[in-house]
Amino acid sequence: MGQRPITFLRQVSALCLYPEMLSEPLFPDDAKQRARRLLAVCGGQSVGAYTASPGIKIIRQDVARYIERRDGGIPANPDNIYLSTGASDAVMTMLKLLVSGEGRSRTGVMIPIPQYPLYSAGIAELNAVQVNYYLDEEHCWALDVRELRRALCQARRHCQPRVLCIINPGNPTGQVQSRKCIEDIIKFAWEEQLFLMADEVYQDNVYAEGSEFHSFKKVLFEMGPTYSRVVELVSFHSISKGFMGECGLRGGYMEVVNLDPAVQQQLSKLVSVRLCPPVPGQVLLDVVMNPPKPGEPSYQSFIREKQVVLSDLAHKAQLTQEIFSQVPGIHCNPVQGAMYSFPRIQIPARAVQEAQARGFAPDMFFCLQLLEETGICVVPGSGFGQREGTYHFRMTILPHVEKLRIVLKKLSQFYAKFTQEYS
Repeated sequence: MGQRPITFLRQVSALCLYPEMLSEPLFPDDAKQRARRLLAVCGGQSVGAYTASPGIKIIRQDVARYIERRDGGIPANPDNIYLSTGASDAVMTMLKLLVSGEGRSRTGVMIPIPQYPLYSAGIAELNAVQVNYYLDEEHCWALDVRELRRALCQARRHCQPRVLCIINPGNPTGQVQSRKCIEDIIKFAWEEQLFLMADEVYQDNVYAEGSEFHSFKKVLFEMGPTYSRVVELVSFHSISKGFMGECGLRGGYMEVVNLDPAVQQQLSKLVSVRLCPPVPGQVLLDVVMNPPKPGEPSYQSFIREKQVVLSDLAHKAQLTQEIFSQVPGIHCNPVQGAMYSFPRIQIPARAVQEAQARGFAPDMFFCLQLLEETGICVVPGSGFGQREGTYHFRMTILPHVEKLRIVLKKLSQFYAKFTQEYS
């Protein structure tokens, strides 16, 4: 998509992969210092060696310090932090840990609709039961506890719901849940004895005025010991999103809170099966958690590059919503966070009939026609789940702003042509 990598992240990674460059004047001293510190704790001072299964200890300590800074001083224990091959690996590990039973005692996993398909695929792979709760599109994809309760009560007729998954900021919907909403979710999980899984990989990607990221852990501890000593929580973060976008290097972490010690022992066994996360991903995660500090040689350029990426994304989020909202038949909520818009589209009855005749979902038919005629690839809403009778597509806001303008214009023109053709 043309986003330039953050220089400092790549410098430290390069030095760790090829330590012979530590003598090169091309690299700033703080990048060299970070690389030497990380290489010193690698087996044989090489990123080619296995590490401890939960990840390198000093990196887990750096993650803990990052979480403490983010959450205003609430303590984080490095022993409760597990590094992972991106957040996806950690999500699957936790689902494996939590799924059990047969028949009506089988674990039910509550997931938002629309959802990121990792969850539905993981639930299916583990033979758990998918329990859908619907986000409220008319209120900017907010989460209503009454909907959670409806889904839970209905699911208890055929399974044992044990897990509640939240994606915040949302993928594919781009919403940022309010603090009040998060408090309500925590109270609901406490009342119903549900294990909370908080997917927070887009926590750096918040754009809308008045929107703010609140970590589930911070809100949980600020709600007091009634909740903070009882509610079981795991939260996930990744180097794939944010301002970094280093999805190919596969780095992430999860932090568990209030896990029973015997259960945590089983988690450690599960984690050890995959040996260790990729070490270059661990290295890059550490630099994200422990970035240049004021006064260090790379600080100014790091902050400048980070702010350019995030301000560009904020501009593109607003641009996407503005342009789509001008097109009759397309409804697009504000893109408050993450990296996608998820507009709702009206599809004429004749197009629905044509799609069904060809064996496609109507929004899949629309997306295929769009791809064939314009070369623009978007994902149909049916791939994420949506309310019956509604149609959507997910589109990334990542392209360079001038390219994005062209994409949005072509897409809008195609939609007008498509609806006229099938009207």
